[in-house]
Amino acid sequence: MDYQRIAKDILDNVGGASNVKGLTHCFTRLRFVLKDFKKADKEVLGHLEGVISVVESGGQLQVVLGAKVTKVYEAILPMVDIDENSTEREPQEKGNIWNRLLIAVSAMFTPMVPAIAASGLMKGFLTIAKIIVANGGGDITTNQTYTLLLGATDAIFYFMPIILAYTCAKVFKANEFIAMALGGTMCYPAIVALMTGQDAVQMFGIPITKANYASSVIPIIIGVFILSYVQKFLEKVIPEVLKIILVPGISLFVMVPATFMVFGPIGIYIGNVINFLYTGMMNISPILCGAFVGGMWGVFVVFGAHRALLPIGINDVAQFGRQNLLAFAGAANFSQGGAALGVMLKSRDKNLKTVAASAMISAAVCGITEPAIYGCNLRLKKPMVCAIICGAIGGAIMGAGGVYGDAFANNGVLTLATYAAFGLAKFLFYLAGIAVAFFGAAILTYLVGFDELSTNNGTKAKVDNNTSISRTIEAVSADVTNASITISSPVEGKAVSLSKVSDEVFSSEALGKGIAIIPDKGEVVAPEDCTVLMVYPTLHALGLKLDNGAELIIHVGIDTVNLEGKYFKKHVEEGTHVVKGTKLLSFDIAKIKEAGFETIVPVIVSNTDEFGKVAGISGERVTVNTNVIKIEA
Repeated sequence: MDYQRIAKDILDNVGGASNVKGLTHCFTRLRFVLKDFKKADKEVLGHLEGVISVVESGGQLQVVLGAKVTKVYEAILPMVDIDENSTEREPQEKGNIWNRLLIAVSAMFTPMVPAIAASGLMKGFLTIAKIIVANGGGDITTNQTYTLLLGATDAIFYFMPIILAYTCAKVFKANEFIAMALGGTMCYPAIVALMTGQDAVQMFGIPITKANYASSVIPIIIGVFILSYVQKFLEKVIPEVLKIILVPGISLFVMVPATFMVFGPIGIYIGNVINFLYTGMMNISPILCGAFVGGMWGVFVVFGAHRALLPIGINDVAQFGRQNLLAFAGAANFSQGGAALGVMLKSRDKNLKTVAASAMISAAVCGITEPAIYGCNLRLKKPMVCAIICGAIGGAIMGAGGVYGDAFANNGVLTLATYAAFGLAKFLFYLAGIAVAFFGAAILTYLVGFDELSTNNGTKAKVDNNTSISRTIEAVSADVTNASITISSPVEGKAVSLSKVSDEVFSSEALGKGIAIIPDKGEVVAPEDCTVLMVYPTLHALGLKLDNGAELIIHVGIDTVNLEGKYFKKHVEEGTHVVKGTKLLSFDIAKIKEAGFETIVPVIVSNTDEFGKVAGISGERVTVNTNVIKIEA
């Protein structure tokens, strides 16, 4: 896979490097903050090689790539010019406060998620080792090796103020190293000892609130936010020649007292309020709390809102050494994987089976659910509903059992041991919850089913006009005259797999196999010598009988039948025999897009069943002389 080419294609279709204001990535998706979202061509993006889905949510354009996201991110980063250290901000659309909050929270916490996940995985292995040795009558907690490894699992939480200081400084455009110095001061051993000791603490003779800031989350976020404004003010009033020394020096001198005397205590109180609210929900009904998180987490992922909840779990582990937020979210992870398994077992479409199988493994083993959500469950609708129902039941079971984990880790098979640290009974409730979520979603999805088209002659209501075209062609079908055939593209543009077409009539290959072209020229020509069997009344589709025996449906755009012929012009009549290259149809790409319709052109071999193999040739730009379909006996 050519990651450089994929990166360039993605960048071109988000409006180019000059349109990119910010770029981050998580486990499965690139997250773009754009200057002008209207410049992004989501239609083309969604059909590029390697792209699973494109989502605009929370003020970001999110390009879902799955496991290859890191390599694409590394390839695209040198292509964009984002001056992250600049304190000058370009004018931008404000958006609503919720979107801006989600963007900020995501940018703060996403970069540290891999390290937190690694910490959780390592702690899970240590828990397994501790249980095994304890069953043999031993105790490894006094072993020096255990202590050293345990330190690695706890370090990211103990030094959370330093790590968050760095990510927050990037978000708020403050000096990263001054921010880290401020965070380091908050968890400096002598200061921690002072804040946790018996004596009252004063600064400049003024009593201050005692609090242990090691492992804290919110105080440093507030501190760096204020630091960014202090820094900008100082850069305006201090002469250029003195800035390099005085701006950082005065910033730190101002912010250390301000943090310990004002903003630190405010952050502690805010954290206590958040913990009180979440704990209050648990106290009212841990079953309902578990059901809510387990059921709705997948929905939160769709809208990007789950990022706003991550600080709750991170803060709980940092402050109390345990969390149950991700335990409940684990029910959602396994239910999404289970629903994908149900799709894999139920579907008759080979491509969908492959996507669902890969998505199921990603969700159940690694706890990465985006491929399952966007690849099949949300797309097919009913599996998503099944996942929500079973995730809620699984979360409720965990809530009833009082499940907790001792680390902040994505829920999957690899991190099961994270939830074994607080006793066998709680662990069994956790296992029961994920089992019900996974197998329940798989079984329910299989039983309920979903709207999938038959690969033979069966159709569903959505087929409507496409089906009538297919039946018209079948009515005048003739014997195949050549069993080894190549077919040129009828349209210039980018050739992509039919699985990339958003209309399942085509992507499921219900009408036959073929290829799809993302056009960059609004003309359809005869791909080979052929007879025009049908020009649909709304001019958006053609039926051809090639002289070599293959029968084609050429369908311009998705749901363009609703345009009723507007922006289309035909250049040939039904029953006419034409030679290769003859213009058959023209259409206005820009105006069709302005009307809100996709312009992708599926090219279907409608008599696929008469051949041994029909395959589309995708992944490159094509002209009308490029072979895009290969047929074999």
